[in-house]
Amino acid sequence: MALAAQQIPRWFNSIKSSSFINTTQLTKRFTRPGKTLLPGFSAQPQMSSDNYFLQWGFRSYQTSSLWNSSQQTNSNNQGNYPAQSTLLPSMSEQSQKAQKIPNFDSELSLEGLDDLPPLSPLQPVSEEEAIQIIADPPLPPGSFTLRDYVDHSETLQKLVLLGVDLSKIEKHPDAANLLLRLDFEKDVKQILFFLKDLGIEDNYLGTFLTKNYAIFSEDLEDLKTRVAYLRSKNFSKADVAQMVRNAPFLLNFSVERLDNRLGFFQKELELSVKKTRDLVVRLPRLLTGSLEPVKENMKVFNTRLFKVKERHLFLTYLGRAQYDPEKPNYISLDKLVSIPDEIFCEELANASVQDFEKFLKTL
Repeated sequence: MALAAQQIPRWFNSIKSSSFINTTQLTKRFTRPGKTLLPGFSAQPQMSSDNYFLQWGFRSYQTSSLWNSSQQTNSNNQGNYPAQSTLLPSMSEQSQKAQKIPNFDSELSLEGLDDLPPLSPLQPVSEEEAIQIIADPPLPPGSFTLRDYVDHSETLQKLVLLGVDLSKIEKHPDAANLLLRLDFEKDVKQILFFLKDLGIEDNYLGTFLTKNYAIFSEDLEDLKTRVAYLRSKNFSKADVAQMVRNAPFLLNFSVERLDNRLGFFQKELELSVKKTRDLVVRLPRLLTGSLEPVKENMKVFNTRLFKVKERHLFLTYLGRAQYDPEKPNYISLDKLVSIPDEIFCEELANASVQDFEKFLKTL
């Protein structure tokens, strides 16, 4: 019976090894270079394709069948034939028996194997075959959390081991796209070594990267250039490390921006170079935060100071600028600064608001 088309691929794999073993054993046993296997059967040349195994399988089946038949005939007729009887059947017997052996070549040609359709993905499989199938878990097509991607990303796995809190990072819409594209060996490891050389301790790396994961988008040479700029302004290595710990985004600022910030505070606050340096070491977020609140606060300090100066001059003009608590008519600095103009004029200056306004016009 011809083999069904669905069985051929599996049957073909199973006969490769068995046919090759049987054929090899028979070849070694009955052939030598230049000799024939049996009368009428020549040893076939070596082949490297799968046809080698299939053809030798069919040949070995026929050969072994002939051999077994001859052996059985000889054993049954040993008492009836003389001792000089040959163990091998005659050519006529071989031809007759060969005709009775089913010809697999006629039912299943080697060329026909190429025309068979491939197994369909929907082809039923046995239970034993099914349990041997190992499939990797699919990558989530979309997710609102980075936890779903940890099993598929070496970078995320290493960051978690460092103590990075992915639940805080994933709140930023651009975080996932950045981190999932990073290669740990090429993009992450060099930044980690840079931070360690800078003075960021191992137990703080997770906290730092949770706050400033965007440092992985910075060029390493740019980061080194910014550190070199701060060192050129006489910030020590310990100063830079302290500033980076307290202001994680400090090194994300360009050299030009850092220079502008330092110049702004030195000029507006009228500080020396050393005092400016001491200020930003203690408060490094002055260099990274918005300048608008700073400008507003400085305006209110300047306005209040000018207001205190006006009231002091008015009290001096009236002869009532007495700030010694041990003497009569003492005026506290708290009242001088905080109370409205009406109360200041009535309680401290003993004058009207109009008199105070006329005095201010003379300044």
